[in-house]
Amino acid sequence: MRGAWFATTYLVTGGATAVASAVAIGTFVGALGLSLLVVGIALLPPAVRLLGSLARLERRRADRLLGVAAPAEPQVRCASRAAWLRVAAGDPTTYRSAFWLTVHAIAGVPLAAGVLLLWLIALGGLIVPLMWWAVPVEAPLTFVVPIRSWAQALLVPPLLGLAGLALLRWAVPACAVAYAHAARASFAPSSRSRLERRVTELTATRAGALDAHAAELRRIERDLHDGTQARLVAIAIQLGVAQGQRAADPVLADQLIERARTSVEAALAELRAVVRGIYPPILADRGLPGAVHALAADCPVPLTVRVTPLQRLPAALESAAYFVVAEALANITRHSRATGGDLRVEHRAGQLVVNVTDDGVGGAQSSAGTGLTGIRHRVAALDGRVELSSPIGGPTVLRVELPCAS
Repeated sequence: MRGAWFATTYLVTGGATAVASAVAIGTFVGALGLSLLVVGIALLPPAVRLLGSLARLERRRADRLLGVAAPAEPQVRCASRAAWLRVAAGDPTTYRSAFWLTVHAIAGVPLAAGVLLLWLIALGGLIVPLMWWAVPVEAPLTFVVPIRSWAQALLVPPLLGLAGLALLRWAVPACAVAYAHAARASFAPSSRSRLERRVTELTATRAGALDAHAAELRRIERDLHDGTQARLVAIAIQLGVAQGQRAADPVLADQLIERARTSVEAALAELRAVVRGIYPPILADRGLPGAVHALAADCPVPLTVRVTPLQRLPAALESAAYFVVAEALANITRHSRATGGDLRVEHRAGQLVVNVTDDGVGGAQSSAGTGLTGIRHRVAALDGRVELSSPIGGPTVLRVELPCAS
């Protein structure tokens, strides 16, 4: 009967919101009529906002019953009240919401009353036989139909109660679900609203991608300037001194040349590290599966690695997946205190899915500066998705989805 209880709560509280919807529709119609006399123009924005608030309330109620979240409407920001009203008047969702609230104002109260009546019948079917036993025989007793004998008292109310329970068990939840689906369909964002939300998402994604790109360029410039360039300058100085000391002190010259050779090797190692930071050569040589296995082999935490066979993907996608895995494993090594983990990379339904799990202490947050923010920016640039679950005490589960059409 759990579903019956949730459905009852939804429909009965819908009776209250139906009354509020009737008031809101009446207010809107009144403001619309008065606007013909100019007096009601100032009342239209509050009336439309009231309708919008009730629409959002009904959408949330439907979402809770169905257990899924409908996409939220983007907030409309306009310079003036008149401009906002023009935008709302041009949005089809406004009219669909008003239509549904009108339907709800008419149907909500009868549905709530019908559900309460079913509960009364279901519970009364159990109580009436006891009442027939308790009250005097001469006293009149009516339960849907007049009760005049023990046979009627023991037969009619229980049958009606069982029928009420059956309706509460099956019919009421089905009615509530259908009603909630109809509400969600009415409140679904219009194509223009979805386009506006998509533009907003892409604008934020583009800004994040540009910031990540600028940060990457600064990192490369810093590594080259502070590392490789400084070593090359030192090598040039050492070779210059060695050239000047070749005749006077050949031993010192040989030592300086040896130091220069060592510095060249270190500079080459740093240069290779910078190149790997731009695009790891292992991706070109061994592909993403080989690169992922190499990262897992270098991780000090024991990992179970499962990589499904993959065809070669776009370079940007492979690079993003590689750096996601690298950063996730670095976080496990530095912060998780884990004793084991699981790494999965698979291609399904047009998505490249990366799952990284560890049995550490948990508590990972994107805002904690552990590289997760960088992962989100890198993934967002490819229109991907990042899900992080890391309760205190663990485990930590990082799931990244990258669309292969990126």
